[in-house]
Amino acid sequence: MTEALRQTAADPIPAGAARPLTGNEAIARGVWEAGARVAAAYPGTPSTEILENIATYPASDIHAQWSTNEKTGMDVTIGASFAGVRAFTAMKHVGLNVAADALMSFSYIGVNGGLVVAICDDPGIHSSQNEQDSRIYARFAQVPVLEPCDGQEALDFTRQAFDISEQFDTPVFVRSTTRLSHTRSAVVMGAREEPASRGFTENPKKNVMIPAHARMQHGVVLERERRLKDWLADNPLNRVEPGDTRVGIITSGIPYTYVKEVMPDASVLKLGVTWPLPDRLIRDFCASVERVIVVEELEPLIEDALKAMGIACEGKAYFPREGEFSPEIVHDALARAGLMVPRQNAAPFEFAPMIRPPVLCAGCPHAACFMALRALDARVAGDIGCYTLAVVEPLKSMDTCVSMGSSIANAVGMAKAGTETKPIVATIGDSTFLHSGIPPLIDAVYNGADITVFLLDNHITAMTGGQDHPGTGRTLRGDPAPRVDFMELVKSLGVSWVQKVDSYDTATLQRTLREAMAYKGVSVVISDRPCVLDPVRIKGPAMEVEQESCIACQACMNLGCPAITWSEGWHEGRHKVKIDPEACIGCSLCAQLCTSHSIKPIH
Repeated sequence: MTEALRQTAADPIPAGAARPLTGNEAIARGVWEAGARVAAAYPGTPSTEILENIATYPASDIHAQWSTNEKTGMDVTIGASFAGVRAFTAMKHVGLNVAADALMSFSYIGVNGGLVVAICDDPGIHSSQNEQDSRIYARFAQVPVLEPCDGQEALDFTRQAFDISEQFDTPVFVRSTTRLSHTRSAVVMGAREEPASRGFTENPKKNVMIPAHARMQHGVVLERERRLKDWLADNPLNRVEPGDTRVGIITSGIPYTYVKEVMPDASVLKLGVTWPLPDRLIRDFCASVERVIVVEELEPLIEDALKAMGIACEGKAYFPREGEFSPEIVHDALARAGLMVPRQNAAPFEFAPMIRPPVLCAGCPHAACFMALRALDARVAGDIGCYTLAVVEPLKSMDTCVSMGSSIANAVGMAKAGTETKPIVATIGDSTFLHSGIPPLIDAVYNGADITVFLLDNHITAMTGGQDHPGTGRTLRGDPAPRVDFMELVKSLGVSWVQKVDSYDTATLQRTLREAMAYKGVSVVISDRPCVLDPVRIKGPAMEVEQESCIACQACMNLGCPAITWSEGWHEGRHKVKIDPEACIGCSLCAQLCTSHSIKPIH
């Protein structure tokens, strides 16, 4: 987060000041300026920094918390809306899958205090397990979705989303993407509003979604959508930028900036709201141009809607339905449509970029865990976290990975299928276990599954940058909090075989896993070793390789540790190894694997 935002708790940035903010920082600022009183979320790239930045604003202004998962975060903010204050939650696109159950019902209920949901999609799959278009969820739930194209719009649209929420009695999406969330641009600040609390409104027919009430509310939702369409036809959130009438481009969000860079003279309809679509505005714009091209990332939501309206348009015939756009992709697509001069092939580079595959950090406690699983030849159902890198060389010991919290239930299914000859192990991190791993563990015990659950407790939510959770003993703002005892929690769920082990003790780790796999029923092994980056880089005396005694067995290379590289020495036709003392944290895992006892601490 920026130094400017870090200072806001003591010295808020004055209205009218300009700062270079990322999209996530700008959304956070917009939440604070709109007078929201409660914010809750679960970290997930590219949305994580929104709540982290909200937490830099005074606690007296806004309560900010990490929740155990996205549905919990959604439900917390729904409760705050019921209580009559403005509330906010944020999540990445796959987090919306988790929160969707609550969202669908709350769309029928509507708001009391305004409720805004920031959804950060990940075109190009930079840090996700799939590529989703959350605008389809907005249409599904019948809630409006605003799409900013830069930091200033991210702030302004977020503020206005709260007004729209209360005006039309609906939750509202603000949709970002990785490019917007993590790109910095100049943003002019505004002042904070202080809307009065509306208090709780006792209205069971609106607030309690039993079938009889839901049937009445469905008609209300449909009427709300009609009113939104009429309102949006003349709202500056959507704007026409007149230009060459031979072609009209309809676009939104980040792709708008690429269109303006590539075809600055084209007629453009920039949609700040992509659901519901302003039918009248779209028809008027399309009638003013000879040809209509829709430029939108991922799914053809706008294009399909135009075709359903009977409007001739083009889009995905030239643009891909997958991946992240860029000025080059937009240029080439428009060239295929006959609107641009094709780019000339650039001269090839005379050098090849270095291939740098993703690896776990030097000294990561997960490395020894998956080395042990590979040695024991287990069938491993994996989960979401840094440890998903165990699927690639050199660890290569993870067989499946679906979604947050899936590993344990996947393992149960494998066991009940009765076809697996290997011992079945589910691996899951501490934050992921609290997010959605507890119910499937209960299911495993209840249904008598013969599996081992390997709970990788590194004391933090590591993959998204080191956020706290109920197992760390700290809140989002760093205040002390009750800490979940994983041993006691697991025992309370009915698991009778549970052991804790230090993953840096490789011999004990492997022996404990072997015993757990031999147990008939549900066994749980808890790996207890903090992330090497929590809260600052952990570093002991670095290790070094005595080149004279190294026999080039290369066993240490199986860790995949980025601190271990090839040396210039040779032994029987094989490379010896060396250790970078600046990268090494002194975990000693490599020394425990060394068959010639050549790896020792630097004195």
